Amino acid sequence: MWNNKMKAFTLSYDDGISQDIRFVELLNRYGLKCTFNLNSGIQTGASTWVGQNDTRITRMNMAGLRELYAGHEIAVHTLTHPDLTKLDAQTVTNELTVDKKNLETFFGAKVTGMAYPYGTHNEEVRELVKKAGLSYARTVHSTNAFDLPTDLLQLPATCHHRAENLMELAKQFVELQTDTPKLFYVWGHSYEFDVDNNWDKIEELFKYISGREDIFYGTNYEVLSPLF
Repeated sequence: MWNNKMKAFTLSYDDGISQDIRFVELLNRYGLKCTFNLNSGIQTGASTWVGQNDTRITRMNMAGLRELYAGHEIAVHTLTHPDLTKLDAQTVTNELTVDKKNLETFFGAKVTGMAYPYGTHNEEVRELVKKAGLSYARTVHSTNAFDLPTDLLQLPATCHHRAENLMELAKQFVELQTDTPKLFYVWGHSYEFDVDNNWDKIEELFKYISGREDIFYGTNYEVLSPLF
């Protein structure tokens, strides 16, 4: 399935915020791959807010992002991060296609996927995603399982990194013996490690899951493209 391996691990993180700098350093240290979902219309340091526990969250300026995210995948998160289900079709199309075009131009690479802002979508939105030339779209639904997705435009993850059973799932996946393809998919926002003061939790996962000969480590595109 993936270079003759039956197990794959991937991650998906949103919003292009400054905590991604530390997160990417951890990914690269452990040889892992992630898909970063960006909002090109508001990808600027002027886009900032205060989260839980008075955590300052700031989107990064575009300058330097090509170098930061080198080796990882860039995907659509829409132009301005709206709830797509509350917009007319023309505006949804604009949010998708302009973000896709901007990202492809800036990063010099084809963009094939996305994550829904707030995880919201409906049948009309999914059809517009398909028409925009996107092959997959991640939701915020967790399966707590490793089965391959059956609908790439309603793509679930195995879990969010905040899941209490994160390491239990990792252990199950590492110990899994399988003749059929299995996928461990984790998503989140890197600022949540500052909010929760638990960067050690994600590093524990990375240290445990990485470097295993029977696991393929890839971006969302790399693990999902055989299903396109």
